[in-house]
Amino acid sequence: MTLRLCLALLGALVLAAAGPAAAETGVTEHEILLGQTMAYSGPASAYGGFGRVELAYIQMVNDHGGIHGRQIKLLSLDDGYLPPKSFEQTRRLVEQEKVFFIFAPLGTASNVVIRKYLNDHHVPHIFATSGIATFGDYQHYPWTIGWQPSYEIEGQIFVKYILKERPNAKIAILYQNDDLGKDYVRGIQRELGDRAKTMIAGMQSYEITDPTVDPQVIALQATGADVFINISTPKFAAQSIRKAYDLGWHPMQLLSYASASVSAVMKPAGVEKATGIISSTYFKDPTDPQWANDKEYLEWSAFLDKYLPGSDKSDIFNLVGYMMAASLVQLLERCGDDLTRENVMRQVAHLDLPVPMLLPGIRIQTTPTDFYPMKSLQLERFDGKSLVLFGEPMTGTPNPQ
Repeated sequence: MTLRLCLALLGALVLAAAGPAAAETGVTEHEILLGQTMAYSGPASAYGGFGRVELAYIQMVNDHGGIHGRQIKLLSLDDGYLPPKSFEQTRRLVEQEKVFFIFAPLGTASNVVIRKYLNDHHVPHIFATSGIATFGDYQHYPWTIGWQPSYEIEGQIFVKYILKERPNAKIAILYQNDDLGKDYVRGIQRELGDRAKTMIAGMQSYEITDPTVDPQVIALQATGADVFINISTPKFAAQSIRKAYDLGWHPMQLLSYASASVSAVMKPAGVEKATGIISSTYFKDPTDPQWANDKEYLEWSAFLDKYLPGSDKSDIFNLVGYMMAASLVQLLERCGDDLTRENVMRQVAHLDLPVPMLLPGIRIQTTPTDFYPMKSLQLERFDGKSLVLFGEPMTGTPNPQ
C-alpha cells in the first residue's frame, strides 16, 4: 500500500509540474483567434466589403455570448490584392499572431499563393474566397476548402443557356489573366466541346494592373460576336460594360457572378448601359423586390442597420460576407469544445448548413470526397433597377485539374 501511495503521489506531482494540457494554437478558454487577408486597397478594393461585414457579423455573435462561451477575434489584414503581400501577411498571422486557422482570405491568386504553405503547416484554410475549382482538390490540399460555386460551373451554365437561346452564336470572351479567368475559360470550352473551335470568335485577357480594358473590348467588338462573356472583376466589369455600349456593340452579355453588383458595377457603368445583362446567383439578391418581406432578408437588413449603419443594401458584397460569416459560426458551433485543427477539418468534410439568404433548394453540403460546398446557380437579368431571377437552378460539374 505504501508503494502504491508513493507511486500515486509521484504521478500527481509529475502532472502538476507539467501543468494543464497544451491548448490548440489560437484557442484559449475565452477566445478563438482567426486570421484573413483582404483587399481593402488596390484594384479590387470593392471586395473589401466582404471583410467589413465578416468583422461586423463576428461582433454581433460576440455580443450574444460568442461560441460556447468563447469570443471570436478575427485579424483581417490588408494585402492590396497583391499575392506577395498576401503570403507575407499570412505568414505573420500563422507564425507571429498564432491564429487557429485562416478564414475566407480574398482573391484567386492570393489564395493560390498561400495554399501550399498552409497545407504544409497543417493550418486549416477555410472558405477561400475564390471560385476556382482547384480549391476543392481535397486529395492534394486536404487543409483547404472553398465556399462559393466554382467559376468553371458558371462557365458551363452560361454555355448551356447560350446553346439553348443562340445555338449558332459567335462568342467573345474577356477574362482576367490569372487562375480566375482561366477557370471560366476552361468551363466554357469543356461545355462547348468541339463547337468551341467554331463558336468562340475571339478571346482577350487583361492584367489586374492594367489601367483600362478599352483596347480589349474594341478588339472583341471587331470579331462580330453576338454573345459577350464578360469574366472580369468589378473595376474592369464596369469599364467593359460602358465601353461596349459606347461603341454601339450590343451583344447578349453574360457577366461573372463575381461582378454582379448593382452598386459596385451596374451603377458605375451606367444602369442604362448595363440593362439586360445576364449573370447568375446562389443567394437572394437584395435588389430583387420579391425578397422585400422575406424573413432572412429582413434579418440581414436589420443587422446592417445596427452593425454597419449607412451600408449600401444593393451591394452584394455586404450580403455574401454575411453569409460566409454565418457559415463560419455554424462550423465553429459544430466543433463544440473539440477546438483542434484536425476536428475543424473533420467538420468541414461533413457540412450540411442552411445558411441564411441562400436561394431555396441550395445548401452548403460537403462529404470527405466532395469539397465543393455549392454546385448550383440560377440565372438572373438586370432590368435597370435590380437583378431578377429567371429559369430554374442549374448545376455544373467542377474539375480541380
